[in-house]
Amino acid sequence: MLDLLATAAGGFDVETATRAYLDTLQGPARAQSDAYFEGGYWLILWGALASILADWLLLRFRLAAAFRNIGERVSKRRWVVTGITALLYSIVAPILLLPWTIYTEFFREKQYGLMSQDFGTWAGEQLMGLAIELVIAPLLIIAIYALIRRAPKSWWLWATGVIGVFMLVGMVLAPVFVSPLFNTYEEMEQGPLRDRIEAVAAKYDIPAEHIYVFDQSKQHKRISANVSGLGPTIRISLNDNLLERTSEEEILAVMGHEMGHYKLNHVWWIVGIYLAIFGAGLFMISRVAPRLIARHGQKWDVRDITDPASLPVLTILFSAWMLVMTPATNSLVRWAESGADAFGLDAAQEPDGFAKVAMRLSEYRKIEPGPIEEMLFFDHPSGATRVRMAMQWKADNVADPQVVIPEEGYLDAE
Repeated sequence: MLDLLATAAGGFDVETATRAYLDTLQGPARAQSDAYFEGGYWLILWGALASILADWLLLRFRLAAAFRNIGERVSKRRWVVTGITALLYSIVAPILLLPWTIYTEFFREKQYGLMSQDFGTWAGEQLMGLAIELVIAPLLIIAIYALIRRAPKSWWLWATGVIGVFMLVGMVLAPVFVSPLFNTYEEMEQGPLRDRIEAVAAKYDIPAEHIYVFDQSKQHKRISANVSGLGPTIRISLNDNLLERTSEEEILAVMGHEMGHYKLNHVWWIVGIYLAIFGAGLFMISRVAPRLIARHGQKWDVRDITDPASLPVLTILFSAWMLVMTPATNSLVRWAESGADAFGLDAAQEPDGFAKVAMRLSEYRKIEPGPIEEMLFFDHPSGATRVRMAMQWKADNVADPQVVIPEEGYLDAE
């Protein structure tokens, strides 16, 4: 149980209440949390550079041109040539990046105690993800190069629309056809907790016919939930880590947050703004790529921008663009997450549950960054920001609020 302390003179001080939570993360646990997340700042840069290096190698050693040549030996149809080039690119580029992927997504996660899988199981899922990519990526690339050929001045605009279509189709299909490939989804058992979740959803007319629990503990220990899908595939899902590692109040707080994303139409806002960022990047590529190819295309054996062998040129520029736009994309997602936080506090009315679960996320997210640090690198509000929001909501909405002193060791509970 949590200990409750009434504040002196009947007052409730938001900062005191916030500090009571934040001070429960101290010593080695805080040092590890900070080290893991701060190390991720460099991963953003090195990941982009690794991707750019892989693409440069494909150009430098004329591998992209070799992929195109193979396609031309198979067929004279340009879309077939593009598809074969894209398929081979989608196989070889991940192989070049394999050491980086193994370090960042397996060994580093193991090092910080966040990975549940052994290497073989993890590698199997990576291969399954690659197989899905080998279906989707060539189709998207075929469409984009067809637009480059047919609309050489405005292809970037049409390509943005095509990406939007792929994103929307993916959101409809992924919950039904992709997610179950990696996890088992089962209807949440009937009971008081499900009744409370359904009651919150009903209050805001949020579809809650299906509430699924999925076995993500087999992959990692992070708590997670989501409202996914569009139209007939909409569903509420929470992972077994959330169900088994947290209290009912915390679960309700998380589910209220996820329902906020649905009710506030964040999926449409985020898709729209991401497409604007992608569109601006494609516009830049449409202007810069032809110049790069005109200058260096002969040594790369790349003819022009309509040549599918130019694919690494386009991806180098897009990787650089998305690196530069990282603060903007982080701020976009953080804005949506903050709005969902506010909605969830109103919906679940569990400020201490919300604060407690925000502290649990310190396993992999720095709890108290500086304001510039949070703006640049955080795609969710920091734990300190979230706890403070919860305590402010408590001060504004709870009669006779009290400062909660969390019990010692609650963050270590499994």
